[in-house]
Amino acid sequence: MNSMQQDKIKNMAGQIDGVHIEDIHLTEPFIDFSARFASMEGSVILLSGGKLDSARYHILAAKPWLSFLGRNRNMEITIKDQSLCFEGNPFDTLRMLLETFSLEDYQTRIKLPEPVSAGLFGYFSYDLKDHLEKLPKTSVDDLGLPHIRLFAPSIIVVHDKKKEVTRLCIPKRMLSGKSTVDEDLDFFKSIVNSNPPKKGTFSGDPGGFRSNFTKANYLEALVKIKEYIASGHVYQVNMSQRFEMDFKGDTFSLFETLYHANPAPFFAYINAGDHQIVSTSPERFVQRIGKYVETRPIKGTKPRGKTEAEDQRLKISLKQSKKDDAELSMIVDLLRNDIGKVCEGGSVRVSEHKRLEPYKNVYHLVSVVEGVLDKDSDSVDLITATFPGGSITGCPKIRSMEIIDELEPNRRHIYTGSIGYVGFHDTMDLSIVIRTVTIYNGKIIFSVGGGIVFDSDPSDEFDETLHKGRTLMEVFQGKGEKTVNKNFVWLNGTIKPMDQAAIPITDQGFQYGYGFFETIRVDKGKPKYLKEHIRRFYKTWNHLFSQEIPDLTWDKIINQVIIQNKLTKETAAVKILATKGDRISPPFNHTLLVTARPYTHRLEEKNEQGLHLLTYPNPRLSPLADYKTLNYLYYFLAGKWAKFQGADEALIMNPDNTVSETNTANILLIKDKTVIRPVSTHVLPGIMEGAVCELLIQWGYRIENNPLLPEELYSADQVFITNSLIGAVPILSIDKTMPAKPSDLCQKINTAVL
Repeated sequence: MNSMQQDKIKNMAGQIDGVHIEDIHLTEPFIDFSARFASMEGSVILLSGGKLDSARYHILAAKPWLSFLGRNRNMEITIKDQSLCFEGNPFDTLRMLLETFSLEDYQTRIKLPEPVSAGLFGYFSYDLKDHLEKLPKTSVDDLGLPHIRLFAPSIIVVHDKKKEVTRLCIPKRMLSGKSTVDEDLDFFKSIVNSNPPKKGTFSGDPGGFRSNFTKANYLEALVKIKEYIASGHVYQVNMSQRFEMDFKGDTFSLFETLYHANPAPFFAYINAGDHQIVSTSPERFVQRIGKYVETRPIKGTKPRGKTEAEDQRLKISLKQSKKDDAELSMIVDLLRNDIGKVCEGGSVRVSEHKRLEPYKNVYHLVSVVEGVLDKDSDSVDLITATFPGGSITGCPKIRSMEIIDELEPNRRHIYTGSIGYVGFHDTMDLSIVIRTVTIYNGKIIFSVGGGIVFDSDPSDEFDETLHKGRTLMEVFQGKGEKTVNKNFVWLNGTIKPMDQAAIPITDQGFQYGYGFFETIRVDKGKPKYLKEHIRRFYKTWNHLFSQEIPDLTWDKIINQVIIQNKLTKETAAVKILATKGDRISPPFNHTLLVTARPYTHRLEEKNEQGLHLLTYPNPRLSPLADYKTLNYLYYFLAGKWAKFQGADEALIMNPDNTVSETNTANILLIKDKTVIRPVSTHVLPGIMEGAVCELLIQWGYRIENNPLLPEELYSADQVFITNSLIGAVPILSIDKTMPAKPSDLCQKINTAVL
């Protein structure tokens, strides 16, 4: 970032000229008070559960006047409705923001209260490691979320549990010669004096969380780590598995439920707009108060006992464990070295080693490492010297991170990153992101792991991950959606859950789209035009595969899938799919698949009784259009393009500049008592198109099979499209020009054919 960009940020945000501070009295628990702000984007809530010495302050940060997100080298700083986007390093950008809004001079005049009065709140994802070291990228980033997400709040409320006092802090920003304090104070008072929000609810899948590992594969990965250790690559690696399921409801309600169930020192809730973070971490990553620096690694975990005697036995076992002692000592040495890079020589010490801390489901061993920050180092130097935390990577750190990337299938994102704040006045407190969920686009995701050393028992380590995740999993017991899971398919002769259905990667259907499908409408268990669909299916089979057609009773198979998915009393869309496999002689390994899903007619989701078309600018050229092949990308992209342009369907141009179809349906044109059925080279004949034409013949219409030029659509009495799911649907506009006003003909047709 250059000085011009920095000046622009100052002009957009104003300059901080101190902090308005006042004591306030809360009439409700801090978590209920925080709930008033939880739905606002940029709110960050940090709660200190329990009675440990690291659990002193509750903090609310809300109403951000600046937000900062970075992904890879794409940085974005937003102030009010203005955004500044540029290429940069996230840590350099963070330093620039801290320097731009530093309160160091103000702090020398007026002692700001601990722990924080102004600063940046949010998260640092684990994947920021790639800005600190050159590391391989072989795992998949399927979330696509920011790697750093920080907010500068206008309102900071700090509750000191030890002194039982609550303090409001509002940065004094001067903008256009006027202070923003009054506006922010009025906003705060309006929220506090309003009615409290209603309690929300949440739910997950009845089947619970699903891991990105099978148990066997996870154990294999742990064996691989032990081989790396035996070969001298590493001493320890933190290995994790990721769980996910569907999520519905209120994310702050989940946060509240977890807090009341198992309060830990570093509870956090971040409303990042399109995603929310709920963290129940017990572990401090790094703290800074002026020159004082502290980190508290956790290594060594035992489950809590079911009885008092068993609980005591497990606690003593953890305290006396040589393996856990060695593991913790190893990480303590790593962290001493990390903070020693930015601390005064001789100031780093272990003030406490092997402290045993109890939690609801587990015991942990904790150490406390302290130091004095060097006069030439700042908060960003401290972060980059230690990030990501050694307790959740391994030792040595770089090689451990390489092995993590090799063995874990998905990028970690926030897991084992950090959450907390970095102050504008030489203060910082960040947790290690463990026991943490991300809620994003209807999914809830979290990871659990453990440090693997040579003496680790893979089966015990696998069980330990489940112990660590138990609280997160148990909170959803009895909160599953009451609807039945409708995700079963018929695959090569067997009904199985959809998430267990797979085809080999060598299948040419996967590699080349070498396959085809039929989509069939099923009303209350009865397939429509099944004989015609199967006839077309077999015609395509003979053309593409040139092998004996499958001898199957399709109506019985479809019935099985419909029953299994509880769709017998509604309309369903059934798809029969076939892929080529990779064998050219028996036994063939085609994939035959039948799926079913609830179907809602497209017009039920619209306020209009028809569709709007736009002409797709790229003509269809492929002879594969004769068949409903899996090579369907052209039509998919055409439909996507049309929706992006504000239409419902794409009108497809044929190679000879005629038209005959949209991206999902066949076109029919009515003129007087004549039905014009467009013809062109390589166009798939439609099952519903044929049924509609037969019906119209019965009603006295004459059928003509002619090429159809686009301009002829505007002189017709009526234009409509057909496919097996929608029946017949009128066209309201073509390229934003209205053809003739549709009559009730389509309604009459659908009454007869659907």
